[in-house]
Amino acid sequence: MRSLKVLIPLSLALSIFVLFFSARDIIDDESCGCGPPDSSETGKYNPTPELAIFNNEVVDYKLAELTPSLDILSSQEGAVLGAVSDERWIEVDLSDQKLYAHNGNNIDYEFLISGGKWAPTPKGEFRIWVKLKYTKMEGGKKENNTYYYLSNVPYVQYFYRGYGIHGAYWHSNFGNPMSHGCINMAIPDAEKLFYWTSPLVGQKSWVAYSAKDNPGTRIVIHD
Repeated sequence: MRSLKVLIPLSLALSIFVLFFSARDIIDDESCGCGPPDSSETGKYNPTPELAIFNNEVVDYKLAELTPSLDILSSQEGAVLGAVSDERWIEVDLSDQKLYAHNGNNIDYEFLISGGKWAPTPKGEFRIWVKLKYTKMEGGKKENNTYYYLSNVPYVQYFYRGYGIHGAYWHSNFGNPMSHGCINMAIPDAEKLFYWTSPLVGQKSWVAYSAKDNPGTRIVIHD
């Protein structure tokens, strides 16, 4: 009986040890979202990008530098006030794979999105902390066929660590989970949302961090 009492704590400790390191492997591999932007990121377009890779496969793409129309830029009017008062806020429904841009009692935009498939999209309430017109994203693991290296990812809005809302040129399967935790959108939709939210990014600017006088728009993500 005494030996049995000793064996039970030992087996329990071993189980905890195995679970801990298994969970750590999952976290290291999957929970990084798009990866937080490097401090040297300027948000500018890279005219000589390297090969784009998604899930270990080369992506054939041609993405020219994008210029927003005056109509899209005009949607920034009221964005800061809307962020301060929470009149403007974003709802992401992962069960429907849709994004709703609320403005008071109205919905200005409704878009299909692609949430997390190879890693979960975080749920909860957040605020946009930085916006970049373009950025490079890299993550995943080659041995698990989840590696990605993507230049010039457009209209990126980070809301929690390395998780963001952004345009995607490497797939068009919106309405279905397709990401490593971020929220993918069709590029025209991502552009509209980018200039609808705060902090503001001007036509001749490429990056903006949230601040007291230029706050981040609230985002609510749920199943």
